[in-house]
Amino acid sequence: MFVDKAVISVKAGKGGNGAVSFHREKYVAAGGPDGGDGGRGGSIILSVDTNMSTLMDFRYKKKYAAANGADGSSNNKAGKDGKDLTIRVPKGTVVRERDSGSVIVDMSDKNTFRLVRGGNGGWGNRHFATATRQAPRFAKGGLSGEELDVELELKLLADVGLVGYPNVGKSTLLSVVSKANPKIADYHFTTLFPNLGVVYFNDDFSFIIADIPGIIEGASDGTGLGHDFLRHIDRCRLILHVVDISGSEGRNPVNDFEIINEELRRYSPELAERPQIVAANKSDIAQDEELTKAFKEYIKERGYDLFLISAATNTGVKELISDTAAKLSALPPITVFEADYIPKPRMQGTPEDLVIENYDDVWTIEGEWIERLMQNVNFSDYESRMYFDRVLRNAGVYKRLEDMGIKDGDTISVYTMEFEYTE
Repeated sequence: MFVDKAVISVKAGKGGNGAVSFHREKYVAAGGPDGGDGGRGGSIILSVDTNMSTLMDFRYKKKYAAANGADGSSNNKAGKDGKDLTIRVPKGTVVRERDSGSVIVDMSDKNTFRLVRGGNGGWGNRHFATATRQAPRFAKGGLSGEELDVELELKLLADVGLVGYPNVGKSTLLSVVSKANPKIADYHFTTLFPNLGVVYFNDDFSFIIADIPGIIEGASDGTGLGHDFLRHIDRCRLILHVVDISGSEGRNPVNDFEIINEELRRYSPELAERPQIVAANKSDIAQDEELTKAFKEYIKERGYDLFLISAATNTGVKELISDTAAKLSALPPITVFEADYIPKPRMQGTPEDLVIENYDDVWTIEGEWIERLMQNVNFSDYESRMYFDRVLRNAGVYKRLEDMGIKDGDTISVYTMEFEYTE
């Protein structure tokens, strides 16, 4: 199954916690703190796999998480870093932030990319030893890793896009000019997913051509298959517009040409302005000379190059490919989407964001800032508790409580901790 769009959630690993430990050795008194640092959390890396051609792997697995870093230990031993998680994607995958739609990276000119970074490990207590604090009984907790919800969108890397109504001969033309073997049959929507082929024009020049499933009127609104696959023309430098000149299905080639271009325009005005070559196919069975003449005049008035061809008999195909190669040599390279995603600042919160509520003589405090602070405090140690008290006072938390009417002896509850307020 061809899958070209997927939404996944990625989460980097959390950093390991720093250790609280003291050196103990026979005949060595007061060995001092020797708590090691926590390991860094694993990151999530995108890697291009040239053997992948769809996003099928992401159809069922939606969540990816890298390993956490290990906690530090005694004897100044740092915790082991969490292992990075590598996610393989096809070349040409555009990665967007799901909510904003901003482009994070286009994996068409990169082989690897760090999508989310693991959290740093916390410091062990050895970092907090001073002349006056020789036995610190607290350490820092590891930081959380980054996390994102992203949309993966595969946009094929092709120089030329074959567009046109169903059953106009696009697949036949692709099979003639390249070694691709698309399904060919005399009914509509034979092609259910894009096919790629490499055209070797000469020893020095080749290009990639993509057969896009038949577009019909209303494709840009979701009718038929065109809406799903119009994105694969986004990168094409040149559009090869195939039209059934024979009128074998009772349609007028001029109307076909106008309808397809209107669908391209509605999907992307920029796409509609790309250079086009018109291939009037099935010329070997065209019997209405007036219809052919009217189409030629219509195309000439609009300044397009027109080639009467028959993909079935190979008539005119060589001249068509020669003109295509000449135009490609003068066009800029395949489009690479520029990143415009601005990472959001890590949510650490501030003392002003704390939510303080009063229930009789109990005051509850909640918020990300104080939760992160508590990760770095060892409440079984007096010095660590004094550090916690000092940070709250300097941050103005006690001032807020006093302004709200806290009284001596009231209880302050912070998540799993409770202590008595004293003036």
